[in-house]
Amino acid sequence: MESEVDRAEKRDLVAQLNGVLADTSSIVVAHYAGLTVAEMTTLRGRMKAAGGSMKVAKNRLAKLALKDTKAAHIGDLLKGPTVIAYSGDPVAASKVFSEFAATNEKLIVLGGALGEIRLDPAGVKALATLPSLDELRAKIIGMLNTPATRIAQVVNAPAAQLARVVSAYSKKEAA
Repeated sequence: MESEVDRAEKRDLVAQLNGVLADTSSIVVAHYAGLTVAEMTTLRGRMKAAGGSMKVAKNRLAKLALKDTKAAHIGDLLKGPTVIAYSGDPVAASKVFSEFAATNEKLIVLGGALGEIRLDPAGVKALATLPSLDELRAKIIGMLNTPATRIAQVVNAPAAQLARVVSAYSKKEAA
């Protein structure tokens, strides 16, 4: 009876993880051996703040979950104590893992996937240097606002000059 419950739980876990990994745009796989519970909690918090998630699952179950997804080709990375990070933002998971790995040598980035593209550790690091979607949106909005501001300044400049001339004449007449 107990083994049937375990199998059902495992099937549910695989189905849930498969759904998440099929819908995500980037996945990063890393070894976490030697990290303390506090360090893992810090890493989870950073990942959540960046809009991503991470999962420690048995490698066999994670490989089953990767089947029929765009990232099925990274199944061979799942050896040893691995953690999987994923996010809708293509940059978030790799950025958080790369920043954390820079300060903690116990987290070793093995690689990942960006859609159907397989990433090696250098590819994950290169992806981490790109701006996030929110940063790109802010830059685009700033670029769109700049010309509008300049147009408003140019249009208002003659009116401001005219107002100064009229003010100077009125002061001259009053004197």
